[in-house]
Amino acid sequence: MLDRIRTWRARRIVARRPIAEPLWQDALRRCAPARRLGASDQAALRVLATLFLERKSLEPAQGLELDDADRVLLAAYACLPILKLGLDWYEGWHSIIVYPDAFIPRRTHTDEAGVVHETRSIMAGEAWGRGPVILSWADVLEAGRQPGHNVVIHEMAHKLDMLNGEANGFPPLHRRMDRRTWTRVFSRAWERLRADRRHGLPLPIDPYGLENPAEFFAVVSEHFFEDPASLREHLPEVYGQLEQFYRQHPY
Repeated sequence: MLDRIRTWRARRIVARRPIAEPLWQDALRRCAPARRLGASDQAALRVLATLFLERKSLEPAQGLELDDADRVLLAAYACLPILKLGLDWYEGWHSIIVYPDAFIPRRTHTDEAGVVHETRSIMAGEAWGRGPVILSWADVLEAGRQPGHNVVIHEMAHKLDMLNGEANGFPPLHRRMDRRTWTRVFSRAWERLRADRRHGLPLPIDPYGLENPAEFFAVVSEHFFEDPASLREHLPEVYGQLEQFYRQHPY
């Protein structure tokens, strides 16, 4: 019964507040991963983006203005990872805060000696456990201009990763996926790339992915959608695991 009610509500939202055709065509023009989808998947993504815009609050900050085309583009990027999973995978949080450019959050931590330290790092995006996603609009617009770069997909991957606790590169796997295989594939790839970096060898992904397993999952997720051919060539086993998790075949 609950599923039927949800389906009815979703259909009503899509019927009453559809994304206008010119706005959707503009999003496809600006979003290469969506443009590569088949017609039926593009239609499904359009429905998801419509529901996403209904359920999530997009909150520009520091004087930034987002028009309807910007909002549709952001929703399209955000919904790519859940195209085959469904919007329920984004339950538990409600807002995306968008700054005009990179932002500098102020954080404090106390070391073992009881000394309080303050850190300020420049960031393009951030995802809080059950809180908002925070994005730099300037970085959103950079999607695809560097191979595999997409800050929206990166932060949404963190959100998926955190569904079963803290982000650690181990999102909730589907029933037929093997946890040991996932761990082996990602651990070996991460360690191999860390060794390559130590030896000065070129890397097939953004080096930021080697900071920790959570960042590795987020970065390879960016590449999976934005630069799938390269990811499949250089990290075929990782690509295969992401195919199973996202239930998509972008290459």
